Amino acid sequence: MDLNLIWFVLMVVLFFGYAMLDGFDLGVGILHLFGRTDKDRRLMLNSIGPVWDGNEVWLVTGGGALFAAFPNVYATLFSGLYLPLMLVLTALIFRAVSIEFRSKQIHEGWRRFWDAGFFVGSLLASVLMGVLVGNLAWGIPLDARHYYAGGFWNLLHPYALLVAVTTVALFMMHGSIYLVMKTEGQLHDRVRAWVHNTMIFFIICYATTTMATLLFVPRMAQPFHARPWLGFVALLNMLAIANIPRQIYHKRDFNAFVSSCFAIACLMALLAIGLFPNMLCSNPFPANSLDIYGAASSPLTLKIMLIIALVGMPLVLAYTLSIYWVFRGKVKLDEGSY
Repeated sequence: MDLNLIWFVLMVVLFFGYAMLDGFDLGVGILHLFGRTDKDRRLMLNSIGPVWDGNEVWLVTGGGALFAAFPNVYATLFSGLYLPLMLVLTALIFRAVSIEFRSKQIHEGWRRFWDAGFFVGSLLASVLMGVLVGNLAWGIPLDARHYYAGGFWNLLHPYALLVAVTTVALFMMHGSIYLVMKTEGQLHDRVRAWVHNTMIFFIICYATTTMATLLFVPRMAQPFHARPWLGFVALLNMLAIANIPRQIYHKRDFNAFVSSCFAIACLMALLAIGLFPNMLCSNPFPANSLDIYGAASSPLTLKIMLIIALVGMPLVLAYTLSIYWVFRGKVKLDEGSY
Protein backbone atom coordinates (compact mmCIF):
# COMPACT_ATOMS: atom_id res chain seq x y z
CA MET A 1 0.00 0.00 0.00
CA ASP A 2 1.50 3.33 -1.10
CA LEU A 3 0.47 5.50 1.85
CA ASN A 4 2.21 8.54 0.40
CA LEU A 5 0.16 8.34 -2.79
CA ILE A 6 -3.04 7.74 -0.82
CA TRP A 7 -2.43 10.85 1.27
CA PHE A 8 -1.61 12.90 -1.82
CA VAL A 9 -5.00 11.91 -3.24
CA LEU A 10 -6.73 12.64 0.08
CA MET A 11 -5.14 16.10 0.18
CA VAL A 12 -6.49 16.79 -3.31
CA VAL A 13 -9.95 15.62 -2.19
CA LEU A 14 -9.90 17.83 0.92
CA PHE A 15 -8.91 20.96 -0.97
CA PHE A 16 -11.36 20.13 -3.73
CA GLY A 17 -14.08 19.96 -1.07
CA TYR A 18 -13.07 23.40 0.12
CA ALA A 19 -12.89 24.89 -3.40
CA MET A 20 -16.29 23.43 -4.31
CA LEU A 21 -18.11 24.48 -1.15
CA ASP A 22 -16.47 27.69 -0.03
CA GLY A 23 -15.97 28.59 -3.70
CA PHE A 24 -19.63 29.50 -4.14
CA ASP A 25 -19.55 31.35 -0.78
CA LEU A 26 -16.69 33.48 -2.05
CA GLY A 27 -18.46 33.92 -5.38
CA VAL A 28 -21.60 35.18 -3.66
CA GLY A 29 -19.42 37.60 -1.69
CA ILE A 30 -17.82 38.96 -4.85
CA LEU A 31 -21.25 39.38 -6.45
CA HIS A 32 -22.78 40.82 -3.27
CA LEU A 33 -22.49 44.49 -4.26
CA PHE A 34 -24.42 43.79 -7.47
CA GLY A 35 -27.56 43.40 -5.35
CA ARG A 36 -29.71 46.46 -6.03
CA THR A 37 -31.58 46.70 -2.74
CA ASP A 38 -31.02 45.81 0.88
CA LYS A 39 -33.50 42.96 0.47
CA ASP A 40 -31.53 41.57 -2.48
CA ARG A 41 -28.32 41.63 -0.47
CA ARG A 42 -30.00 40.03 2.52
CA LEU A 43 -31.33 37.25 0.30
CA MET A 44 -27.87 36.70 -1.16
CA LEU A 45 -26.33 36.65 2.30
CA ASN A 46 -28.94 34.28 3.71
CA SER A 47 -28.51 31.89 0.78
CA ILE A 48 -25.12 30.98 2.27
CA GLY A 49 -26.00 31.83 5.89
CA PRO A 50 -26.61 28.28 7.18
CA VAL A 51 -23.61 26.72 5.41
CA TRP A 52 -20.70 29.16 5.00
CA ASP A 53 -18.96 28.41 8.29
CA GLY A 54 -19.35 24.65 7.84
CA ASN A 55 -17.82 24.93 4.38
CA GLU A 56 -14.62 26.34 5.88
CA VAL A 57 -14.20 23.16 7.92
CA TRP A 58 -12.68 21.63 4.78
CA LEU A 59 -9.92 24.26 4.76
CA VAL A 60 -9.13 23.67 8.44
CA THR A 61 -9.13 19.90 7.89
CA GLY A 62 -6.92 20.23 4.81
CA GLY A 63 -4.43 22.41 6.67
CA GLY A 64 -4.30 20.01 9.60
CA ALA A 65 -3.86 17.01 7.32
CA LEU A 66 -1.07 18.79 5.42
CA PHE A 67 0.72 19.52 8.71
CA ALA A 68 0.54 15.89 9.84
CA ALA A 69 1.04 14.06 6.53
CA PHE A 70 3.54 16.34 4.78
CA PRO A 71 5.18 18.46 7.52
CA ASN A 72 8.06 19.62 5.30
CA VAL A 73 5.61 21.08 2.77
CA TYR A 74 3.65 22.74 5.57
CA ALA A 75 6.84 24.19 7.07
CA THR A 76 8.04 25.61 3.73
CA LEU A 77 4.66 27.12 2.90
CA PHE A 78 3.98 28.71 6.27
CA SER A 79 7.49 30.07 6.68
CA GLY A 80 8.31 31.31 3.19
CA LEU A 81 4.73 32.26 2.23
CA TYR A 82 3.75 33.48 5.67
CA LEU A 83 2.55 36.93 4.59
CA PRO A 84 0.18 35.88 1.76
CA LEU A 85 -1.24 33.02 3.84
CA MET A 86 -1.85 35.34 6.78
CA LEU A 87 -3.54 37.78 4.38
CA VAL A 88 -5.83 34.94 3.25
CA LEU A 89 -6.77 34.17 6.86
CA THR A 90 -7.28 37.89 7.58
CA ALA A 91 -9.57 38.21 4.56
CA LEU A 92 -11.59 35.16 5.63
CA ILE A 93 -11.89 36.48 9.19
CA PHE A 94 -12.97 39.96 8.05
CA ARG A 95 -15.47 38.33 5.70
CA ALA A 96 -16.93 36.28 8.55
CA VAL A 97 -17.16 39.36 10.79
CA SER A 98 -18.93 41.25 7.99
CA ILE A 99 -21.53 38.49 7.66
CA GLU A 100 -22.26 38.48 11.39
CA PHE A 101 -22.15 42.24 12.02
CA ARG A 102 -24.16 43.46 9.02
CA SER A 103 -27.56 42.76 10.55
CA LYS A 104 -26.74 44.25 13.98
CA GLN A 105 -27.84 47.73 12.88
CA ILE A 106 -30.53 48.89 10.43
CA HIS A 107 -28.59 52.08 9.64
CA GLU A 108 -27.79 52.29 5.91
CA GLY A 109 -24.20 53.45 6.39
CA TRP A 110 -23.50 50.58 8.80
CA ARG A 111 -24.80 47.99 6.35
CA ARG A 112 -22.97 49.51 3.39
CA PHE A 113 -19.69 49.34 5.33
CA TRP A 114 -20.09 45.65 6.10
CA ASP A 115 -21.33 44.96 2.57
CA ALA A 116 -18.04 46.41 1.34
CA GLY A 117 -16.18 44.30 3.93
CA PHE A 118 -17.91 41.15 2.73
CA PHE A 119 -17.00 41.97 -0.86
CA VAL A 120 -13.37 42.90 -0.14
CA GLY A 121 -12.79 39.87 2.09
CA SER A 122 -14.25 37.50 -0.50
CA LEU A 123 -12.35 39.08 -3.40
CA LEU A 124 -9.01 39.29 -1.58
CA ALA A 125 -9.22 35.69 -0.36
CA SER A 126 -10.06 34.47 -3.89
CA VAL A 127 -7.23 36.47 -5.48
CA LEU A 128 -4.64 35.26 -2.97
CA MET A 129 -5.77 31.64 -3.30
CA GLY A 130 -5.41 31.98 -7.06
CA VAL A 131 -1.93 33.46 -6.64
CA LEU A 132 -0.98 30.48 -4.47
CA VAL A 133 -2.30 28.00 -7.05
CA GLY A 134 -0.49 29.87 -9.81
CA ASN A 135 2.79 29.65 -7.92
CA LEU A 136 2.26 25.95 -7.23
CA ALA A 137 2.00 25.36 -10.97
CA TRP A 138 4.80 27.80 -11.91
CA GLY A 139 7.14 26.74 -9.13
CA ILE A 140 8.73 28.78 -6.36
CA PRO A 141 12.43 29.36 -5.64
CA LEU A 142 13.59 26.85 -3.01
CA ASP A 143 17.17 26.49 -1.82
CA ALA A 144 18.93 23.22 -1.00
CA ARG A 145 17.36 23.19 2.49
CA HIS A 146 13.89 23.66 0.96
CA TYR A 147 13.62 27.21 2.29
CA TYR A 148 11.74 29.76 0.21
CA ALA A 149 14.38 31.97 -1.40
CA GLY A 150 12.16 34.77 -2.71
CA GLY A 151 10.00 37.57 -1.33
CA PHE A 152 6.33 38.50 -1.35
CA TRP A 153 6.52 40.45 -4.61
CA ASN A 154 8.18 37.49 -6.38
CA LEU A 155 4.86 35.67 -6.01
CA LEU A 156 2.96 38.30 -8.00
CA HIS A 157 4.33 37.45 -11.44
CA PRO A 158 2.07 37.63 -14.55
CA TYR A 159 1.24 33.91 -14.64
CA ALA A 160 0.20 33.82 -10.97
CA LEU A 161 -1.94 36.93 -11.45
CA LEU A 162 -3.57 35.34 -14.51
CA VAL A 163 -4.46 32.27 -12.45
CA ALA A 164 -5.77 34.59 -9.72
CA VAL A 165 -8.13 36.32 -12.16
CA THR A 166 -9.24 32.91 -13.45
CA THR A 167 -9.95 31.80 -9.88
CA VAL A 168 -12.08 34.89 -9.25
CA ALA A 169 -13.98 34.22 -12.51
CA LEU A 170 -14.52 30.57 -11.52
CA PHE A 171 -15.87 31.47 -8.08
CA MET A 172 -18.12 34.18 -9.54
CA MET A 173 -19.60 31.66 -11.99
CA HIS A 174 -19.97 29.04 -9.26
CA GLY A 175 -21.58 31.55 -6.89
CA SER A 176 -24.01 32.88 -9.48
CA ILE A 177 -25.18 29.35 -10.31
CA TYR A 178 -25.72 28.70 -6.60
CA LEU A 179 -27.75 31.91 -6.30
CA VAL A 180 -29.93 30.91 -9.25
CA MET A 181 -30.63 27.66 -7.45
CA LYS A 182 -31.48 29.38 -4.14
CA THR A 183 -33.41 32.54 -5.13
CA GLU A 184 -36.73 33.34 -6.78
CA GLY A 185 -38.61 36.29 -8.22
CA GLN A 186 -36.92 39.35 -9.70
CA LEU A 187 -33.57 38.64 -8.04
CA HIS A 188 -33.61 35.15 -9.53
CA ASP A 189 -34.17 36.57 -13.01
CA ARG A 190 -31.31 39.05 -12.65
CA VAL A 191 -28.96 36.43 -11.27
CA ARG A 192 -29.73 34.16 -14.21
CA ALA A 193 -28.25 36.85 -16.47
CA TRP A 194 -25.19 37.00 -14.21
CA VAL A 195 -24.53 33.32 -14.91
CA HIS A 196 -24.08 33.99 -18.62
CA ASN A 197 -21.78 36.96 -18.01
CA THR A 198 -19.65 35.15 -15.45
CA MET A 199 -19.45 32.07 -17.70
CA ILE A 200 -18.11 34.17 -20.57
CA PHE A 201 -15.62 35.79 -18.19
CA PHE A 202 -14.49 32.40 -16.88
CA ILE A 203 -14.21 30.72 -20.30
CA ILE A 204 -12.04 33.58 -21.61
CA CYS A 205 -9.81 33.40 -18.52
CA TYR A 206 -9.67 29.60 -18.61
CA ALA A 207 -8.69 29.50 -22.29
CA THR A 208 -6.01 32.16 -21.74
CA THR A 209 -4.61 30.38 -18.68
CA THR A 210 -4.54 27.05 -20.53
CA MET A 211 -2.57 28.55 -23.42
CA ALA A 212 -0.19 30.32 -21.01
CA THR A 213 0.38 27.06 -19.13
CA LEU A 214 1.17 25.12 -22.30
CA LEU A 215 3.54 27.86 -23.51
CA PHE A 216 5.30 28.90 -20.31
CA VAL A 217 4.87 25.94 -17.90
CA PRO A 218 5.37 22.90 -20.18
CA ARG A 219 6.25 20.79 -17.13
CA MET A 220 2.53 20.73 -16.24
CA ALA A 221 1.75 19.05 -19.58
CA GLN A 222 4.45 16.37 -19.41
CA PRO A 223 2.31 13.76 -17.57
CA PHE A 224 -0.28 14.03 -20.35
CA HIS A 225 2.39 13.44 -23.00
CA ALA A 226 3.67 10.41 -21.11
CA ARG A 227 0.16 9.01 -20.48
CA PRO A 228 -2.19 10.31 -23.20
CA TRP A 229 -5.20 8.65 -21.57
CA LEU A 230 -5.00 11.31 -18.82
CA GLY A 231 -6.31 13.75 -21.42
CA PHE A 232 -9.70 12.24 -20.63
CA VAL A 233 -9.73 14.42 -17.48
CA ALA A 234 -9.33 17.56 -19.60
CA LEU A 235 -12.11 16.35 -21.90
CA LEU A 236 -14.44 15.78 -18.93
CA ASN A 237 -13.61 19.27 -17.69
CA MET A 238 -14.56 20.86 -21.00
CA LEU A 239 -17.78 18.83 -21.17
CA ALA A 240 -18.73 19.87 -17.64
CA ILE A 241 -18.17 23.55 -18.44
CA ALA A 242 -20.09 23.24 -21.71
CA ASN A 243 -22.99 21.57 -19.90
CA ILE A 244 -23.56 24.54 -17.57
CA PRO A 245 -25.21 26.92 -20.11
CA ARG A 246 -27.25 24.01 -21.45
CA GLN A 247 -28.67 23.24 -18.01
CA ILE A 248 -29.26 26.93 -17.26
CA TYR A 249 -31.12 27.32 -20.58
CA HIS A 250 -33.43 24.42 -19.68
CA LYS A 251 -33.78 25.87 -16.12
CA ARG A 252 -32.29 22.79 -14.52
CA ASP A 253 -30.44 24.87 -11.96
CA PHE A 254 -29.35 22.01 -9.68
CA ASN A 255 -27.85 20.13 -12.63
CA ALA A 256 -25.96 23.28 -13.61
CA PHE A 257 -24.56 23.51 -10.09
CA VAL A 258 -23.49 19.86 -10.18
CA SER A 259 -21.73 20.50 -13.49
CA SER A 260 -19.93 23.47 -11.96
CA CYS A 261 -18.81 21.30 -9.03
CA PHE A 262 -17.61 18.62 -11.44
CA ALA A 263 -15.66 21.23 -13.42
CA ILE A 264 -13.88 22.32 -10.22
CA ALA A 265 -13.09 18.67 -9.45
CA CYS A 266 -11.54 18.23 -12.91
CA LEU A 267 -9.51 21.43 -12.54
CA MET A 268 -8.14 20.19 -9.20
CA ALA A 269 -7.34 16.83 -10.81
CA LEU A 270 -5.51 18.53 -13.69
CA LEU A 271 -3.42 20.54 -11.22
CA ALA A 272 -2.62 17.44 -9.17
CA ILE A 273 -1.65 15.42 -12.26
CA GLY A 274 0.61 18.23 -13.45
CA LEU A 275 2.36 18.47 -10.07
CA PHE A 276 2.68 14.75 -9.28
CA PRO A 277 4.83 13.42 -7.66
CA ASN A 278 5.82 16.87 -6.40
CA MET A 279 3.85 18.91 -3.92
CA LEU A 280 6.07 21.98 -4.17
CA CYS A 281 8.00 22.45 -7.39
CA SER A 282 11.22 24.43 -7.19
CA ASN A 283 11.85 26.96 -9.93
CA PRO A 284 14.56 27.43 -11.23
CA PHE A 285 16.16 24.52 -9.34
CA PRO A 286 13.95 21.42 -9.87
CA ALA A 287 16.25 19.26 -7.76
CA ASN A 288 15.12 21.18 -4.66
CA SER A 289 11.44 20.27 -5.15
CA LEU A 290 9.47 18.61 -2.36
CA ASP A 291 7.77 15.40 -3.50
CA ILE A 292 5.27 13.14 -1.78
CA TYR A 293 8.00 10.75 -0.62
CA GLY A 294 10.72 13.10 0.59
CA ALA A 295 8.33 15.48 2.36
CA ALA A 296 6.06 12.96 4.09
CA SER A 297 5.79 11.80 7.68
CA SER A 298 6.79 8.31 8.75
CA PRO A 299 4.80 5.32 7.43
CA LEU A 300 3.42 4.69 10.92
CA THR A 301 2.12 8.27 11.14
CA LEU A 302 0.52 8.03 7.71
CA LYS A 303 -1.08 4.70 8.63
CA ILE A 304 -2.56 6.01 11.89
CA MET A 305 -3.80 9.14 10.13
CA LEU A 306 -5.42 7.03 7.41
CA ILE A 307 -7.38 5.11 10.03
CA ILE A 308 -8.52 8.41 11.58
CA ALA A 309 -9.46 9.75 8.13
CA LEU A 310 -11.49 6.65 7.30
CA VAL A 311 -13.50 7.24 10.46
CA GLY A 312 -13.66 11.04 10.37
CA MET A 313 -14.28 11.85 6.70
CA PRO A 314 -17.61 9.96 6.50
CA LEU A 315 -18.75 11.94 9.56
CA VAL A 316 -17.80 15.23 7.93
CA LEU A 317 -19.57 14.19 4.72
CA ALA A 318 -22.67 13.12 6.66
CA TYR A 319 -22.73 16.44 8.53
CA THR A 320 -22.29 18.42 5.31
CA LEU A 321 -25.02 16.52 3.46
CA SER A 322 -27.43 16.78 6.37
CA ILE A 323 -27.00 20.57 6.59
CA TYR A 324 -27.63 21.02 2.89
CA TRP A 325 -30.65 18.73 3.08
CA VAL A 326 -32.16 20.62 6.03
CA PHE A 327 -31.70 23.99 4.32
CA ARG A 328 -32.64 22.89 0.81
CA GLY A 329 -35.02 24.95 -1.29
CA LYS A 330 -35.37 28.66 -1.95
CA VAL A 331 -34.11 31.11 0.63
CA LYS A 332 -36.71 33.06 2.65
CA LEU A 333 -36.32 36.05 4.97
CA ASP A 334 -37.66 35.80 8.50
CA GLU A 335 -36.93 37.16 11.96
CA GLY A 336 -33.82 35.00 12.29
CA SER A 337 -32.31 36.05 8.96
CA TYR A 338 -29.18 38.15 8.59
